[in-house]
Amino acid sequence: MNEQEGMVNRGSNRLLLMIALMAMVVPSASHFAMAQEISTPALHVYGPGGPLAAMEEAAERFGKARGVQVLVTGGPEAKWIDRAQQDADLIYGGAEYMLSQFAMKYPALVDRTAREELYVRASGILVRKGNPKNIRTLEDLTRPGIRILDVEGAGQLGMWEDMAGSAPLIHGIQKNITVVVGNTADGIEKWKSMPDLNAWITFESWHFRLKNETDLVRLPENQRVYRGTPIAITSVSKNKDLAREFIRYLKSAEGREIFMKWGWADRGAAR
Repeated sequence: MNEQEGMVNRGSNRLLLMIALMAMVVPSASHFAMAQEISTPALHVYGPGGPLAAMEEAAERFGKARGVQVLVTGGPEAKWIDRAQQDADLIYGGAEYMLSQFAMKYPALVDRTAREELYVRASGILVRKGNPKNIRTLEDLTRPGIRILDVEGAGQLGMWEDMAGSAPLIHGIQKNITVVVGNTADGIEKWKSMPDLNAWITFESWHFRLKNETDLVRLPENQRVYRGTPIAITSVSKNKDLAREFIRYLKSAEGREIFMKWGWADRGAAR
């Protein structure tokens, strides 16, 4: 090797060494992103699909105002329970009994002393756009040829029986129930795939999620059933103070506005 070639090699080695040292000293964009993610508090919120739209909007507004992340996962329990047992800060329910049953099933996860009630939602009848069967009352659901969708779960367990309130009406509605499913996600799938279904007894709030597929028939007060929307901090939460702050936000005037928009009512206005 001549002197010129040696100088070139030594220069190349010095350049490589400088590049290596810079890579060690200057963090990459991914390092910055990871550091930001670590430094930004995050709340993990889980629950059924019913309150999901309202909870997501509240989470987005609260997160932007506080500079935090609020990650809401909603839907059937089986889809999120494994993750929730590891990182859940808050669990909400689609009815008071739903959260009570959840707490019985997972007693080590829900802190019963950190449970709060949010808002209530009323039952109603969803019908096809334009209401082609002219369904106006519960009594109309007993007419021959009416095909009814029923969800026996997701806060709606036995709800239509409580609404009917009398033996003849219970009998008349029962004979027209065509499809029974265990959760609202399956109910939505059936409603969209079976256009011969005429009516769905469910929460009024679902109309606000399905405005393109439904009209809402509101019932008289004495035929409405109300179910609550509870929320509780978990025993595994690492962000209990932030979780409490989020609950306070949900119960604030802005939180109330969000839930009213999605079909809920004040706790004291239901009766």
